[in-house]
Amino acid sequence: MKTLRLVLGDQLSRDLSALRDLDPARDVVLMAEVQDEATYVRHHKQKIVLVLSAMRHFARSLGRRGVQVDYVKLDAPGNRGSLQGELTRAVQRHRVRRVIATEPGEWRLRQAMEAWQREFPQEHRSDLEIRPDDRFLCSHERFARWARGRNTLRMEHFYRQMRHETGWLMEAGEPLGGRWNYDAENRKALPADLPLPRRRRFRPDAETRAVAELVGRRFGDHFGELDPFGWAVTRRGALQALQHFIADCLPRFGDYQDAMKRGEDLLFHAALSPYLNIGLLDPREVCEAALAALERGDAPLPAAEGFVRQILGWREYVRGIYWRKMPSYVRGNYLRAQRPLPEFYWTGETEMRCLRECIAATRRNAYAHHIQRLMVTGNFALLCGVRPAEVEEWYLIVYADAFEWVELPNTHGMALFADGGLLASKPYAASGAYIDRMSDYCGACRYDPKAKQGAPACPFNYLYWDFLMRNERHLASNPRMALPYSALARMDASRRKGIRREAREFLRALASRSS
Repeated sequence: MKTLRLVLGDQLSRDLSALRDLDPARDVVLMAEVQDEATYVRHHKQKIVLVLSAMRHFARSLGRRGVQVDYVKLDAPGNRGSLQGELTRAVQRHRVRRVIATEPGEWRLRQAMEAWQREFPQEHRSDLEIRPDDRFLCSHERFARWARGRNTLRMEHFYRQMRHETGWLMEAGEPLGGRWNYDAENRKALPADLPLPRRRRFRPDAETRAVAELVGRRFGDHFGELDPFGWAVTRRGALQALQHFIADCLPRFGDYQDAMKRGEDLLFHAALSPYLNIGLLDPREVCEAALAALERGDAPLPAAEGFVRQILGWREYVRGIYWRKMPSYVRGNYLRAQRPLPEFYWTGETEMRCLRECIAATRRNAYAHHIQRLMVTGNFALLCGVRPAEVEEWYLIVYADAFEWVELPNTHGMALFADGGLLASKPYAASGAYIDRMSDYCGACRYDPKAKQGAPACPFNYLYWDFLMRNERHLASNPRMALPYSALARMDASRRKGIRREAREFLRALASRSS
């Protein structure tokens, strides 16, 4: 029986479950570029180019293997602009009675997919089979078994279980080196004279340039810059990016993964998450490449462990949390944050150099590394009390690797503590001293991270203490917040009053500039 097989833009893997038993002589693969998926949020222009160009290259690679691909371009005549619309048209065109898809990564699309079969025209009723996405290292069922009966769902406990199951970084049932993680060794400030690797970028080919022109015409008012576009759009390019990271960056990744530097967007970071999240790379092969470097002596244990933890630990964990807690998870707002997102998150026009640097890098690249996201843009939104939904939409829009399954838990739980501590055991709130220690941003800023109050004071300083005072009812009983609340208790009334006043004035001015 002829079967139509649907491949989505973040499912560009040859071993995708929907393709596993494909018969090239009979079956048809449907791939469709649709307006709905480009605009359900106004994605960064580079993200749209990355996904569409990668889709076209993937379709071409299937065609070279003799697979019949029905590919619908964004500007094709009759394109209905939605996946359901294009699937219905394809069912009619090919007169199939069976459709196979792999489960999507986002809740909204899973809900839509389950309704598609009911919406097929009566004369073209087709059975829709939705297969699990087994490209991950932990299935939904496996995560549910781990989570069942636990009072807390901490990533560290999950990570240790996954280490046991994979055998990665284990020796005779114990963690290699005698420790489960080396996070304490991975927080070094970047020396000013340390040579940095020349980062691999990929010159757009003719297909990518054509996609970029299309995106510029159709989505020119979306966030971000189109040029320079340097992402790989093929499996081969993604593998080259992986090899570059392992050889040139991984050896120092551990030491400096929390560091930030003006004008240096990537430092030693992998920047592989866009390729992992659209399917050009597989998480197992990425982790095994790092483990092989460790085995060869080309990377130290803290670097390899820190990198593996991001994938085997965080990536798998947040996916498990997302599917276990949706759809109610998104509605949480534990700290009752209600301020609007500042306008400079879109423009980058702010006198705070750290925020200006991170937002400018995001505009240039559709990418920022995890400390820029968590401890600069996320930290500022947390301290100001910005509405979680607005921050989450911003993160989903601006990053090439942002799909809701991975973006939402990281932003909602980790950056904003909006889930009340399901993911993070404490809010990741910090004053200007942290940013000063881990970056060179502050030396070029008009604000002084060492000044606590007054005109020169870094806004992060008084916003940090104001955050603690505003949220004392929610946070003072948290054992991991005992130290800052002890310091707050020793603060005299006049200083507390001054901090509250400066924070109010700053936030009022911020709101007026955003309105």
